[in-house]
Amino acid sequence: MDDKINDKDSELIHKIQDGDTNAFRTLVDLYKDKSLSLALSIVKNRSLAEDILQDSFIKVYRNIKRFKFKSKFSTWLYKIIVNTSYNELKRQKRNISIEESDFVTNLSIKQKENLALRLEDQKKYIQKAMEQLKTDEALVLRLFYLCEMSLKEITAIKHQLEQLLGEEINHLL
Repeated sequence: MDDKINDKDSELIHKIQDGDTNAFRTLVDLYKDKSLSLALSIVKNRSLAEDILQDSFIKVYRNIKRFKFKSKFSTWLYKIIVNTSYNELKRQKRNISIEESDFVTNLSIKQKENLALRLEDQKKYIQKAMEQLKTDEALVLRLFYLCEMSLKEITAIKHQLEQLLGEEINHLL
């Protein structure tokens, strides 16, 4: 995958920088699902992830004029989401309790016997499995598979997090 911004993103960003709010809505629509999934993989709470997503897109809107087109927009956006997510975890460190569910024991006998899971069920179980992963493992999987980021881009994001959070990252992950 090329490290340069794609033409569609570039066009939208230029419009947004010129004050076109409809272009911003389009950009949000393009990235909201993957972005929510990314935030959710870090905070493991849908409501909190939605708040983080909203905060992240506000930051993007306020800072879009500073976007220099040196990297893909998605890389810039995902860094904002990851940083906002970890900052929120840091802020709530004493109050947040991330519960892990043991989805195997929560399955009924009938569900265990049913080998042909419907697509809806598969998504639910994949999400539960992702919730059981360590935060950094879930983050890498989502960045790579859902956000289609290169290993180079993922490494850059993780390196930036380590610089920002130092040893504190070990307590959050």
